[in-house]
Amino acid sequence: MEKYATRRAALLEELDGLRVEIDAEKRIGWLILDRPPLNIVSYKARSQIAAILDEFSQDEEVGVVVIRGANGVYTSGGDVRGFFDVPRDGMSHLAYNIAAPTRCGKPVICAMEKYAFGVGFELSLACDFRLAVKDTLIGLPEVSIGQMPGSGGTHRLANLIGLTRANLMICMGERIPAETALDWGILTEIAQDGGALTEMIGRYAERLTALSPLSLRTVKRVLNTVYDTSQEVGLELEGHAYEKLRDSHDYTEGSHAFFEKRKANYRGS
Repeated sequence: MEKYATRRAALLEELDGLRVEIDAEKRIGWLILDRPPLNIVSYKARSQIAAILDEFSQDEEVGVVVIRGANGVYTSGGDVRGFFDVPRDGMSHLAYNIAAPTRCGKPVICAMEKYAFGVGFELSLACDFRLAVKDTLIGLPEVSIGQMPGSGGTHRLANLIGLTRANLMICMGERIPAETALDWGILTEIAQDGGALTEMIGRYAERLTALSPLSLRTVKRVLNTVYDTSQEVGLELEGHAYEKLRDSHDYTEGSHAFFEKRKANYRGS
């Protein structure tokens, strides 16, 4: 066990182009991509992203996770030069690391500015809410260098917008503007600029942290199975999840608060 703990500590000891901040007052855990000028994501950073999201999931001070880029840029994608140093069969698991937001027990917001390409866009597809500035460009341009998306982009995008539009973005490497992404159902909402995006993040975080953590964690697990199960199985899962919440403190508290016209005091159990 000591070996595993040492290995985990070593992974997070020196973050590679990433920064973590905790706003305990607002209950926001910030994961910031910070490698100027375009915040490219290294091979090592992918494992670190997964580990950080796992720790956020366990941290009681964190109610909502926000992923954002530093200096007004989200990310132009992965560190292509560095990929040539990765041993054979060392990159077949990338989708697992980048799917970390789906496994996180907290709502995860991705806030995108300027560029959201490659692995950065794939990371956003694993998040619960995708916000962007109106001049943001979004795309999976890997085909332009003889590659393809390898961090979950193929299936996640096709499930979200359908094969016709996914082919345009993946097979032709088409970069689309934020307005189109909103129209296609990729984005949740668009802000005018970076300042407005910060305010929007604050509104989402305030709304989400006022809700029951147990309810959010439970419904997130149900929703994340939608594309992987039949409707019959999905509704069975929904029913059991609903039944599980009936006996919870949060449901009792939320109901009583509703009847008494007061703010609920949730505790996540």
